[in-house]
Amino acid sequence: MIVRLLSSRGCGKLGRMKSKQRLQTKPANPETIESDARQPWQLRWAGIFLAAVFALALLQGCDVERRKSDAELGLNLQQAAGRKLYDNYCDRCHRPYSTKGKKGPGLKGMFKHQYLPQTGLPANDDRVGDIIMHGRPDMPGYSQVLTFQDLQNLLAYLHTL
Repeated sequence: MIVRLLSSRGCGKLGRMKSKQRLQTKPANPETIESDARQPWQLRWAGIFLAAVFALALLQGCDVERRKSDAELGLNLQQAAGRKLYDNYCDRCHRPYSTKGKKGPGLKGMFKHQYLPQTGLPANDDRVGDIIMHGRPDMPGYSQVLTFQDLQNLLAYLHTL
């Protein structure tokens, strides 16, 4: 590596150096030169690679739609009340507009099938209501929390999924 100390108009010590001192040579280490030359290129590609990995990680969970308002979904008052109950009790473990779940299964299109995918029970208000009120091995029951009207509101909302 060549280090040049050049000064046409010097100030201080640099300006008073003799011409032999202005040009000093040091032996170059080829490993240092190559790594110094590659470093900006490697950093640029490493940054691009990390950005691409981060973008792919974000896109991995994009099967879930954005949250729509009650009006956008066309919910009546009973269904809107059921949606609030869903948000309070069910949303922790179940995704409403996806077939993928969190802890429990996703509930999109639950009543559009003849049988529930997890249990094989008929997909009707009686069976789903029993599951909600009494629970499953990995799901708590809500019979101490929900009234009969709350259950009807919640079921009305689940039919919209």
